[in-house]
Amino acid sequence: MSPVAGVSAPLLGESKAATPPASVPGAVFNVATSIVGAGIMSIPAIMKVLGVVPAFAMILVVAVLAELSVDFLMRFTHSGETMTYAGVMREAFGSAGALAAQVCVIITNVGGLILYLIIIGDVLSGKQNGGEVHLGILQQWFGIHWWNSREFALLFTLVFVMLPLVLYKRVESLKYSSAVSTLLAVAFVGICCGLAITALVQGKTQTPRLFPRLDYQTSFFDLFTAVPVVVTAFTFHFNVHPIGFELAKASQMTTAVRLALLLCAVIYLAIGLFGYMLFGDSTQSDILINFDQNAGSAIGSFLNSLVRVSYALHIMLVFPLLNFSLRANIDEVLFPKKPMLATDNKRFMILTLVLLVFSYLAAIAIPDIWYFFQFLGSSSAVCLAFIFPGSIVLR
Repeated sequence: MSPVAGVSAPLLGESKAATPPASVPGAVFNVATSIVGAGIMSIPAIMKVLGVVPAFAMILVVAVLAELSVDFLMRFTHSGETMTYAGVMREAFGSAGALAAQVCVIITNVGGLILYLIIIGDVLSGKQNGGEVHLGILQQWFGIHWWNSREFALLFTLVFVMLPLVLYKRVESLKYSSAVSTLLAVAFVGICCGLAITALVQGKTQTPRLFPRLDYQTSFFDLFTAVPVVVTAFTFHFNVHPIGFELAKASQMTTAVRLALLLCAVIYLAIGLFGYMLFGDSTQSDILINFDQNAGSAIGSFLNSLVRVSYALHIMLVFPLLNFSLRANIDEVLFPKKPMLATDNKRFMILTLVLLVFSYLAAIAIPDIWYFFQFLGSSSAVCLAFIFPGSIVLR
């Protein structure tokens, strides 16, 4: 397989001439939304485990490696012949390579959808961690009732928020929700930074550790659990082709990826440092859980609620973008001979509803996001982000 001739090779085929190409800002927002998903919630916990200096170094290194691997993918893609990650692997390794990529995309994205719903459930309806109980915003506002239980709150969110968004058949259609989602993530980071600076001025923060501390709570092997979390936080490669093939030139996708990675790395570094400063050693694997604490003032309580609501809305808007690539890959595995999924409304609706139902049931059954991150980041996510792109180049 040879690379595309020139970085300005068009990504849109002639058959799509009637459809206007997507915009670069829209691609930046879609890529940034693909990156900044559930992973941001565990970045402060990484700071707690590793210390500030190793955590900063790891985030920057993984961001650079992610940019290089995306460059490999786009450079070695045959123009107009494939619109999925699996298509590139098929060109390099045949049907076995395509199947391996599809399985990894499916595992990573199904895990991502479940992670999003777990976080939304934590925010809306709280969580019980051993003997420690954290109330959700609905329970804090209205008391504990059947209608703000985890099961009902997630069901309502799926039906009335996520279902209308996952019914879009083109990634570009999600650019506005992605823009809102990215702005919500920035607002979330901004509020956290403000709270941390205020607490620092008042002398209420803990001094963050610069390097890891090995004691009875943290062993040497615990340090390695942070690596798959960071890898998962920068795994967006399954959306590179659906987003990139709606642009006019490959060089535009390269620009969009670099801008999105720069933005997301800054967001990760900021939320990691300030989130860790706010909560210190009590930082949870899902930092949103920490914001149920009594702030001691009306303004503080309002900001705590605003942080959780803003990021819950962000996750709701990220969900359809992840669902898009997952649905396309499952369809390619199950129905390789069928026409394009977007042209078959019945198949499109069945796949969409099955994915929503499965994600909902799994999110109800699984309690914690940290173990899910470790599994994804040490298996399918690392294959998609680094192993497969490197293998394509070597091939």
